[in-house]
Amino acid sequence: MSTTVDSEATPVRLGLRENCVQFTLLVVVNVCVGGLVGLERTTVPLIGARTFGLSNDLAVFSFIIAFGLTKALTNLAAGALTARFRRKQLLVTGWLIGVPVPFALAWAPSWGWIVAANVLLGLNQGLTWSMTVNMKIDLVGPARRGLATGLNEAAGYTAVGTTALVTGYLATAYGLRPVPELIGVVFVAAGLGLALVVRDTAAHVALELAQHPRPLPSGESAALAATFARTSWHHRSLRGASQAGLVNNLNDGLTWGVFPLLFTDHGLGLAAVGLVKGLYPILWGLGQIPTGHLSDRIGRKPLIVVGMLTQAAGFVLALALLDTPLLAGVLSAVALGLGTAMVYPALIASVSDHAHPAWRAGALGTYRFWRDIGYAVGALVAGVLADALGLDATVVAAAALTAGSGLLAARWISEHDTGR
Repeated sequence: MSTTVDSEATPVRLGLRENCVQFTLLVVVNVCVGGLVGLERTTVPLIGARTFGLSNDLAVFSFIIAFGLTKALTNLAAGALTARFRRKQLLVTGWLIGVPVPFALAWAPSWGWIVAANVLLGLNQGLTWSMTVNMKIDLVGPARRGLATGLNEAAGYTAVGTTALVTGYLATAYGLRPVPELIGVVFVAAGLGLALVVRDTAAHVALELAQHPRPLPSGESAALAATFARTSWHHRSLRGASQAGLVNNLNDGLTWGVFPLLFTDHGLGLAAVGLVKGLYPILWGLGQIPTGHLSDRIGRKPLIVVGMLTQAAGFVLALALLDTPLLAGVLSAVALGLGTAMVYPALIASVSDHAHPAWRAGALGTYRFWRDIGYAVGALVAGVLADALGLDATVVAAAALTAGSGLLAARWISEHDTGR
């Protein structure tokens, strides 16, 4: 399905095939986005504990809290900023902000520098990842939102996992710093270069607005404050998606900090931890291509509910098999990765389904705010519980929260007819 508007310039069309070149460029950009944050998955918690001698788990996880808070707030701001700036301008700005990150991670003289680098990383990720997903949704139109978001998230999270795996092996061979972090220079250079090449998608948004089957209802404001309230609480399905997104990334923030410490405590080396930390986002990434497409065919809700319950099972496996830590790590990573692959594109597509194009960017920004605040909440919960009760109790709490979120999603989220 595609739609076209002829103009004196190049015709503007909606559809994946019709915009395949620009769509592909944006996929590659998001590989670079994911690769930059993947630098931290294996090594940074261990840098805090081993290089800077941090003994308090909450202090170690402070870099994730800084990252999560900054990224969440940037996601929210990005939705509002699209009303004043073009998506391409925000994409380029995000990459410029990210330039210092790999250098700071590689040579930071104190832990405070690592935390500051994660503030920049949060700004970078909030702008670049928000714009790539918005621009892809703009290009393809309503009929292929699930596939578009699946391809976008697949590119990003496969890069996260691959980079985590590579940094684990580099850290084994060359130490925790600076070699593993400096591969981020390649991601920054490539991402910025491609961001300068891609075209803006404002004309595609205008076309979809012109052809939308219903105008913006009277009294339904597209302002950020109204959109935030609608997405966070007033709209039942959007509320369900927002809480599920928060808990999903709570899981990611928790495993980001806890799993390297948990599995090294049980005898795994850096390469094995890199395998565990890489496998989770690789499966999460690659799995989103079929699950995103599947959500266009069978609906969003089944994948969201089953995916959350599968993630909960992953935490149970991590503890139940801990006497054989490599098996525990691999099986939990598989369950967490596949469960997240079901949830991630379906949630973004569900928000897009229920949001009018006039306030869709704001709704996606609000959803991504709640989703990525989960990083900070997960790291905070992990730090407090780990210091008070131990790492095992932290994993149990994550399993319970995730299962509860899946049940709430089943109760609140409904399907929306998009012509599937």
